[in-house]
Amino acid sequence: MEVPLEELQQALARSLDAPLAEADYRKLAAALDTLAHLTQLLAAQDTTTRDLRQLVFPASTEETRNVLPNAGSQAAAAGPPQQEQNKKKKPGHGHNGAAAYEGARRVRTAHPTLETGDRCPACEKGKLYTQQEAKVLVRIVGQAPIAATVYEMERLRCNLCGEIFTAPTPQEAGGEQPRKYDETAAAMMATLRYGGGMPLNRLKDLEASLGIPLPASTQWGIVEEVAELIQPAHNELIRQAAQGEVLHNDDTSMKVLSLRREKLREDSSGERTGVFTSGIVSTQPGRRIALFFTGRQHAGANLSEVLERRAGRLAPPIQMCDALSRNLKLPAELEVIVGHCLPGRPGGCEAGAAHRRAGGCVPGPHEGSRSASDRGTQSARGAG
Repeated sequence: MEVPLEELQQALARSLDAPLAEADYRKLAAALDTLAHLTQLLAAQDTTTRDLRQLVFPASTEETRNVLPNAGSQAAAAGPPQQEQNKKKKPGHGHNGAAAYEGARRVRTAHPTLETGDRCPACEKGKLYTQQEAKVLVRIVGQAPIAATVYEMERLRCNLCGEIFTAPTPQEAGGEQPRKYDETAAAMMATLRYGGGMPLNRLKDLEASLGIPLPASTQWGIVEEVAELIQPAHNELIRQAAQGEVLHNDDTSMKVLSLRREKLREDSSGERTGVFTSGIVSTQPGRRIALFFTGRQHAGANLSEVLERRAGRLAPPIQMCDALSRNLKLPAELEVIVGHCLPGRPGGCEAGAAHRRAGGCVPGPHEGSRSASDRGTQSARGAG
């Protein structure tokens, strides 16, 4: 029921001279009900100004599908008007909202002079209530990947007995047993090196330019120490990779100083002296796991060790690789379905040197599972 303010004022004026008429009574009663309802909404802290505006001043335009949701099937079959069909979604501004910064540190700032329940300083009548949505400001600052803090604990010395009294180490510095390198520093070094591909020497130069000396040999020692702690997680990744439906494998030569020194000491015994990094990418619906192994073994030998952890109840996996024999040297008891990469196709194989997205792999002519014992001749035909 919509009643203009002028009509309510006229009804009040008429009530001074004569009893209220039934029509005037209904108008005033509706106004009182509206006022009571708005008062309840204002008392609720979850009511916003936008909600009140939509309640008191509803939109003047109405659409048939909102007013008559059960309209006839003929109108529904006719489809949306041509105007709506041509309406395109407006492009976004390209900026990230505050909700996109999930890793950001959030600082809650209270009003310096006002709080919930205070009287409004503007109208001096209403009460203030905290809104659910605060005003948001995103500020991005630069910082070194590895930061350092120097703690200076005051020391006092007695001029008579020479006893020295030192201030206690702050808790944020490690407490009673402080460590120079925090666990977060070790995690950042490992992430930059093996997750972001930043060489240790490059990180050393970057940190040195920011006033934080961090030799490459020191980084390696820190990462090697914490690697032992996450070894169970690494073993679990290998186990899960072994359950994949398709496994891509390939390798490339690699230089490891300690292994090269062993090579120089070896005699001509015929043992393998090369050093390789093998990449094995295991895929299945909704999951992709990349494994890397560096050492004397070729990709085929590393793939064999992975497949030894495969559940026996699963069907033989698909092995995608090139026709190089060292990629196919698996024990006879391990059954796989071999598919070779298509030579010369852009993109290469999934487990190539750069481990790019697979797109150039096609199954060989040997459909069906087979054991490793008869792989030689069939692999040669697939390569040809």
